[in-house]
Amino acid sequence: MNKIFATIILAVGLMTGSCSDYLDVLPKDKQATDMYWKSSADVESILAQGYSVMRTCVPTMISWGEVRGGSLITYQATGYKIQNFQVLPSSDDVKWDKFYQVIGLANAVIKYAPGVMAEDESYKEAQMNSHLTEAYFMRGLMYLYLVRNYRDVPLILEPYVDDEMPTDVAKSSEKEILAQIKKDVETALATGAAKESYESTWANKGRSTKWALYALMAETCLWDEDYDNCIKYADYLINADAPMRPVFISSGAQWFQMFYPGNSNESIFEIQFNGPTYNQVENSPAKTFAYNVETPTYMYSENMTLRLNEELLQNSYRTYFGSCAMLNGLIVCGTTYVNNAIVWKYAGMGVENVEAVRSGNNLDANFIVYRMADVMLMKAEALIRKGGVENWTEAVAIMDKIRERSGLAPLDVTLEETSELDLLTLLLNERDMEFAAEGKRWYDLLRFGKQQNFKYKDDFISIIMENNQTGNEKWLRSALQNDNAWYLPIPQGDIDSNKLLVQNPYYDVTKQ
Repeated sequence: MNKIFATIILAVGLMTGSCSDYLDVLPKDKQATDMYWKSSADVESILAQGYSVMRTCVPTMISWGEVRGGSLITYQATGYKIQNFQVLPSSDDVKWDKFYQVIGLANAVIKYAPGVMAEDESYKEAQMNSHLTEAYFMRGLMYLYLVRNYRDVPLILEPYVDDEMPTDVAKSSEKEILAQIKKDVETALATGAAKESYESTWANKGRSTKWALYALMAETCLWDEDYDNCIKYADYLINADAPMRPVFISSGAQWFQMFYPGNSNESIFEIQFNGPTYNQVENSPAKTFAYNVETPTYMYSENMTLRLNEELLQNSYRTYFGSCAMLNGLIVCGTTYVNNAIVWKYAGMGVENVEAVRSGNNLDANFIVYRMADVMLMKAEALIRKGGVENWTEAVAIMDKIRERSGLAPLDVTLEETSELDLLTLLLNERDMEFAAEGKRWYDLLRFGKQQNFKYKDDFISIIMENNQTGNEKWLRSALQNDNAWYLPIPQGDIDSNKLLVQNPYYDVTKQ
């Protein structure tokens, strides 16, 4: 487990006025408490490093959140084994070190920022509490990614500052992790110090705000089948009236602006990249989805391409030069993979033609973690799960509002003749089309398959089987019957270095 702790201690680099990440790693024998935590600038620099390390997580967030769902596929080595449920613990694709690095930085701020007030008289409690809200958000978001992919993971709440701290840590349960995320959000919000806005647009969307905490809590509650609180926190966003709140963009003509130039009014939290000023293009979604018609790293699956084409025929804003590339009114597919559409929403710089494509320092599209349409559909999903005509009516109205924004007809639903499964299927399709290639599809399906005591497990498996076009059908069906295979293996390096860490059941060869 010392791999998790090894990268927590990092040196200075100010964040004020920019999102620079020119921060260096200290030698591992240097202790942060010996030379650090003397001023507010020290706290800012560690927070800046946390956001910086998040950028390195983006390709993994895309792979983990998409390829198992089958709407986005790859033929490249990275993600291919995950896509077909054949990944091994030794694979680089399952390493979690960057996520724990962010957690370590957040832990350091939570532990040491309060003490800075005694060192720096200008560092007041209100500013300190505001910094803590950012750290709680970082820690909670990273743990939500971990719990959705590994289920049970080590829960680390202290920074690693000397060799006396334990490096062997057992896994905590999914329930314990989710409870900790909720506690962190509640703690952050209780002080009233979470900001509604900052002085710059990028910070409004690229640093944690009260709105980002609400979104994180809504999604955590949805994952935890805590539907009432999911709705409660979603409504905090949906019904907000603060001047600088995120708002749902109702104009379909503005849909693409969420991706270019980004940081739109609809956005709640985006992982920031800045190519022209700081040369921050590595790990960006624009580079991950770089426009390539011959051998793209990621493409839409054949079935997803058909769904996109169906919306194209209805002149849907989110399809027509939205999610996929278009040329002469047709969806652009790869020359090698002629039935697979090319991802456009991160590669393009406009909606006019495929020549308006990102390159060089323009490969700096942000990665949108939360936006208002996402939160609205979280609420709709919770309403469907709660049941009742009134809840279902509101859920359909939410879906119709998002469809209307894209220029699509309302859903044709007679509630008296429908079922929970029918409505969840409609919602899954709505999320699939609205958030194509945004790293959400697998988690949407996993919730569908596992919640209510695996009520829709067979339907979940059918969706995976229908959309996966690269795996062996017999193998896939056999693997998916075992719900332990729905999660990733614990990285082998951490199994080897942590005596208390045990492998996830599906991958534990010692018990087979």
